[in-house]
Formats: sequence, structure tokens, C-alpha cells
Amino acid sequence: MTRPTGEKPARPMVAVDTVLFAVKDGRLQTYLVELRRGPGRGRWAFPGGLVRVGELLDDAARRELHDSTGLRGAYLEQLFTFGDPSRDPRAHVVSVAYMALIPEADEVGAPCDKYSTGKWYEVTRLPQLAYDHSLMAAYAVKRLKSKLEYTNIAYALLPREFTFAEFEELYSLILGRPLDRRNFRRSILAMGMLKRLPHTRRGPHRPAALYSFANQSLRFIEML
Repeated sequence: MTRPTGEKPARPMVAVDTVLFAVKDGRLQTYLVELRRGPGRGRWAFPGGLVRVGELLDDAARRELHDSTGLRGAYLEQLFTFGDPSRDPRAHVVSVAYMALIPEADEVGAPCDKYSTGKWYEVTRLPQLAYDHSLMAAYAVKRLKSKLEYTNIAYALLPREFTFAEFEELYSLILGRPLDRRNFRRSILAMGMLKRLPHTRRGPHRPAALYSFANQSLRFIEML
């Protein structure tokens, strides 16, 4: 279609928003920030901001995540692009959503000045979110559950060393269903996804065997 003479091409702004997950107090939780300014002032949202000219999307997501949490080196992957022109009442802003994972919620520091505060929330008990961030939350949870079944992505949510019981608990928690413990253990160990460590963890009962991931980067595995 030919554009009428004198009409300027649409130039939507591009933003990045990151859904950060961690297991905290035995629950899958996500980190939200309280907006200090704009139409969403006083409401909760995922940390994010506009992409700078010449900046790669992944770099923008990592920069905004660091500014909002102090995190560096968190697992990060692109989720989906949200482009409804009415999603931000101030302007046409296209947001590229990301998912980030960390093994310890305590790694998160205070957010930057553009937010009033930050807080962890259980994914099943989120407050009313600004913009379309409730859609982002649902999409991110769905993606995490899916990837848990065909990749070793759990490595980004667990410490370097863990017991098999902790590994199993993570899967059951995120998938939202009990597991057939015997078959699950046999299947996981047969995949070679984990390696048993030579030392154990002492506790109130007998010492527990410790494991780590064979690969500390994303790998595809057989479907569970």
C-alpha cells in the first residue's frame, strides 16, 4: 500500500520486561517492582524499560534486570513479543518479554530509583499487575513448565550441589503435580543429566547423597 504524501511512518517504541523466577520458601515465586511514575504508578509490574538506540535486545534486558535487582549472569531467554498498541496508554510501546531464573532469591538487591520498592510474590498469588504483565506472567509460567519437561533448565533454579529429594521437589513444585518417585529417579539418572558427587550432606538422619548437573548450560533431554 502506498503511504499518502507527507504521512510519517509509525515508529513504536521498543521495551523489554523480564519475568524473574526463583524458588523461595518452598514456592515458585516471581519478582515484582512497584512503579513510581507513569499511568501505572503505585501498581506492580515486572522490571523493564525502553531499549536504547543501537542496543541489542538481550543487552537491554540484562541492563534493566541489573538496574532493578543487581543481578548479573542470571539465566535469561526471550519469551514473546507483546505489541497491542493500547497496552501503554501513553504511547505505542512494543514489549519483548524475557524469562530469568536464579537459584537463590536472596541474590536480589534493592531496585533502582525509578521503582518504589521490589518484592517476591508466589506465582499463584500475584497482585493486580500494570499494563499487560498478567499475560506475561501466565506465558512465562507456561514456558517454564514446558521447558522443564524437555531440557535441563532446572540447573538455573538449583544451587551447584543438591540432594535428589530437592531436585524431585523442584520438578513437582513447578509442574504442579506429584511424581512417580521410583520411575522419575530411574528416568532422570538414566539420562545422564546429573552426576553424583563424592561427598554427602549430613543431616538429622543418615547422610544424603549430593548431585550436580552434568552441564551448567541449557541442554535438550528426553521427554519425561
